[in-house]
Amino acid sequence: METQFAEPQPDDKTRNSNVVTVLVMACTLLSRLLGFMRIAVIGALFGASGTADVWNAVFTIPNNLRKLMAEGALSSAFIPSLSASLVEDSSPREARLITRKIITLQLIILLPLVILCALFSRQIVGVLLAFPEAEKMQLSVDLFRWVFGYLLFISLSAVLMAVLNSHGVFVIPALTPVLFSVCVISATLLFYRWMGIFSMVIGILSGGIAQILCQLPRFLRLGYDLKPDFSFRHERFHRIIKAWLPVLGSAAIFAVTQQIAVLFASGLEDGSTSALIYALVFFQLPFGIFSISIITVLFPRMSRQAARADKKGLTETVSYGLRYIMVLLVPAALAYILLGERIISVALERRAFTALGALRTSRVLTGYSLGLFSLGGFTFLQRFFYSNHEFKKPLIAAAVVSISDILLSLWLKETRLRVTGLAVANSIAFSGGFILLLVWAGKTLGSLRGRVILKTAGKMVLSLLPFVAFILIYLHLSASLWTPGSSLRNLFLLLPAAAGAAAILIGMYRVLGVEMVKDLRRRRGDS
Repeated sequence: METQFAEPQPDDKTRNSNVVTVLVMACTLLSRLLGFMRIAVIGALFGASGTADVWNAVFTIPNNLRKLMAEGALSSAFIPSLSASLVEDSSPREARLITRKIITLQLIILLPLVILCALFSRQIVGVLLAFPEAEKMQLSVDLFRWVFGYLLFISLSAVLMAVLNSHGVFVIPALTPVLFSVCVISATLLFYRWMGIFSMVIGILSGGIAQILCQLPRFLRLGYDLKPDFSFRHERFHRIIKAWLPVLGSAAIFAVTQQIAVLFASGLEDGSTSALIYALVFFQLPFGIFSISIITVLFPRMSRQAARADKKGLTETVSYGLRYIMVLLVPAALAYILLGERIISVALERRAFTALGALRTSRVLTGYSLGLFSLGGFTFLQRFFYSNHEFKKPLIAAAVVSISDILLSLWLKETRLRVTGLAVANSIAFSGGFILLLVWAGKTLGSLRGRVILKTAGKMVLSLLPFVAFILIYLHLSASLWTPGSSLRNLFLLLPAAAGAAAILIGMYRVLGVEMVKDLRRRRGDS
């Protein structure tokens, strides 16, 4: 039975989605913490310059391309069609058929691409990176030749994830990044003395395979398989490809833009590329835990509502998702702005990772944090348009963001901001793109329940006043106790600041009746 969202208070199905979202957030938190351990290992062994710069720049290339063939563009086109087929046909026969065709298409595209990149790695790296030292460029070529194969494994894993999400299975896919980080950390520690930076290659490739193996049993139990199907004459498959092309355009624009940012950073001071990449890892913690978790749960739901032409339910889901992202990401951004330098120092400043690297990374993190909510809202609204089979508007918005980002980066990187300017440019560009999509979403739905959003925003602002005051007072009182570098002493000084601020924020949200906290309490009471 279709869920309606006419009242300000979400119903049982919404609260159930809320609980699932929190479970996904917990899995993502574990994954991100292991991700921190991963970059801490890289930072300790390779520092924030030299070899680390090369590794971070090279790995960014397949990591950006996965947004085209993996959980980005392809999943954004695949999930709405798969969800619609499950709505129209209670048996997953049709869904199994199109899944086979999607996997086959991926193999047809990716296998030759991996081979070509191995053969022409020098030419490709020469276009994408600009290290002034010849030895860095040679190391980049050698690493790229092996690392690019990761794209094949992560792309297949993304199809399994899309299928499981469409069937309401979220926790298992959310755990796959945990396996990835475990593989990378283990391989690096085991093979570092023997293979140096190439130990990371072993970890990346084994981690990609582990992500497939983790999801495969549940995928098979749902009746799906990995049989190739080269018969592409299928109406729904054609619809997916037709939808994928404009989504691919949007994702390609962002992939190129991010790669240009790495190119710009590689031409700045030694350590700039690592600062950019490490800051992004920290930035992705709240973005992944909160924004991506919410989108993961609500995207299939919006797709089902769009398939049923449930405009009322779709409006409430979009409004609820925006409010949810706002009350989580805005405090996270403020916490990074206020505590970023200490967080980076505690997490990374050891052995080869110096105080200068920590300071540069924390400044870049601050620049990205300015646009944290905008990026979360932009990504969520993209999925709204995709679920509604509207692809032109997200494509236009992506182009606007990309052009703005590149032009601002060209200017700001030459100012005193240097590599931090690349992060600030990204934040400004995504803020403009979010506003653009917000206006278009309001016109599409007729209403985004603006009064409810403003009411939630008001409660959030009131909650943030004691939140910020506590952090500032704590930083002032503990300043004399802080010592440079990563140590247990500094960790124990940082934890009360984070825990106390979080407790104050949650307490204020409960007192003021922020609906996401109320939903969780009501759900717990019902159970």
